[in-house]
Amino acid sequence: MIKITYKIQHILVITLIFFACQSCVSKKNILYLQDLNSIDISKINSTENILQENDILNINISSLEMKASIPYNKPSYQGNNNSMELMKLNGYLVSKNKTINFPVLGEVSVIGMTPEALENYLKQRLESEGHLLNPNVSIRLVNAKVTILGEVNSPGTYTFVEKNISLLQALGLAGDLTIDGNRKDIIFIREFNGKRTTKNIDLTSAEWLDSPYQNIQPNDVIIVNPNSKKVKSAGLIGNISTALSIASILLSTIILIR
Repeated sequence: MIKITYKIQHILVITLIFFACQSCVSKKNILYLQDLNSIDISKINSTENILQENDILNINISSLEMKASIPYNKPSYQGNNNSMELMKLNGYLVSKNKTINFPVLGEVSVIGMTPEALENYLKQRLESEGHLLNPNVSIRLVNAKVTILGEVNSPGTYTFVEKNISLLQALGLAGDLTIDGNRKDIIFIREFNGKRTTKNIDLTSAEWLDSPYQNIQPNDVIIVNPNSKKVKSAGLIGNISTALSIASILLSTIILIR
């Protein structure tokens, strides 16, 4: 009876060691950009946001003669001008045909343009066609959003008005990855001109910094998969603390029987 008890205790000890090892995570699976020193950051190309259908643009036209520029601006709704919702209501919606209906100039095509390119185009037309003298054109995309799901601290959909935000900045909006997030398997989903592309990104490597996925584009979706430890813990024994509790109860029972 005693020999059997010792064998059971021996098995329990091995089991505890096994679960303890399973709970360990190597720093190679956690640290970001581990090979950053091998990448020439100065040669990394920055991607630009091409205007797409359903984008909403806030466009402001000004000139040396303020009254002269009034016809080229949309009438503003009453309220707090800093309100993002009001900016959307006052904005220009990009149509299915990639056009906007601009005052005086009429329908303007934005195919293949970035907000900066559209600024230059409108400025050139207003000046060359004799509408305004030395006009200033300011354009901001006001409904850009990115959706972040999976093993992050605050999953959800986030809006941004910056010209560009990086993938790491987007993950920062979601509170960074949890300890259970698989940093070597980030799924990136992007739609452009009606076509959907997916890309698996390894955050522990710096190679993705020189890819089209370095910067976020409106409507991007980022999915952080769980690591193997989290997947295993979703089984019959939920996590290491549960396993240790069960083993402790069994060990206590054996001691009481003895």
